[in-house]
Amino acid sequence: MQLTGFEGKIALVTGAGGGIGRAVITALREAGTVVIATDLAEALSGMEPDAGLHIRPLDVTDGAAVRALVEEVEGTIGPVDMFVGLAAILSTSAVKDLTVAEWRRVFDVNMLGTFLITQALAAHMTARGHGAMVVVSSNAAGIPRTNMAAYGASKAALTMYVRCLGLELAPHGIRCNVVAPGSTLTPMQTGMWADDSGAAAVIAGSLETYKTGIPLKKLATPADIANSVMFLLSEQAGHIAMADLYVDGGATLRG
Repeated sequence: MQLTGFEGKIALVTGAGGGIGRAVITALREAGTVVIATDLAEALSGMEPDAGLHIRPLDVTDGAAVRALVEEVEGTIGPVDMFVGLAAILSTSAVKDLTVAEWRRVFDVNMLGTFLITQALAAHMTARGHGAMVVVSSNAAGIPRTNMAAYGASKAALTMYVRCLGLELAPHGIRCNVVAPGSTLTPMQTGMWADDSGAAAVIAGSLETYKTGIPLKKLATPADIANSVMFLLSEQAGHIAMADLYVDGGATLRG
C-alpha cells in the first residue's frame, strides 16, 4: 500500500534533531512534503536547509517563541497541514532523588512544549477545517518503570492531553493521534547503556527491575517509528483519531 496525502503539504516537526526526528523528516521529504524542522540549535547541527526543508531553532518551552514561529511559518511559508511532536528529554532519577527542578524540566519539555505548539497550530487548523497531528509519546506512559517516575508521568500526561485535544478538534476535521515507541536505537536509548551488552539486556528484560523484555527479540529503529507516524498522518488513516499506537515489539504486552 502506497501512503498518500503528503505531496505539496507542509509539516512542522519538533524534536527534529533526534534519531526519530531525522527519520521522520526523511520520510516526509521522500513523500513530497515541505518540512519545517525545529529543535534546539545544537541538535539541528548538520542539517542543511533547501527549498523543501526549513530549519528553525526553537525552545518549545518558550511560549512567545512558539507562537511567533507558528505565525511566521503560516505567514511566509504556508499553512501547516501536519504536525509531528517529538521534543522530549529523559530522566532516570529514582523518586527519592528527584528534585523539583528536574521534575519541572521534564514536564516543561515533554508536556508543556506540546501543549504550547498544538494550541497555536490548532487555531489555524480549526479555521481551515482540516489537519493531522501525531505526537510521539512512549510505552513508559502505560507501564510503571523504576527510576522513570518523572519521564513516565510526563508521557502519560502527554498521551492523555493529545487524546483530549483530539476529542475537541475532531469535529473540525483535525485528527490527533499518539505513537508510543518502546526501546529504540537512538542516542537517548544507548546513552543509558553501560557497555556493549545494553541491547541484549533490554531485549531480555529484567526481573530485578520488573521490566519485561521484547517478544520480537529486537529493538526498534528510528525508521520503524517514522513509518508508524507516516501511516497516522496519511490519507489511509483518515478515519483514525485519538489512537494510542504502541510500537514496542510487544514489550508492554498491549497494543
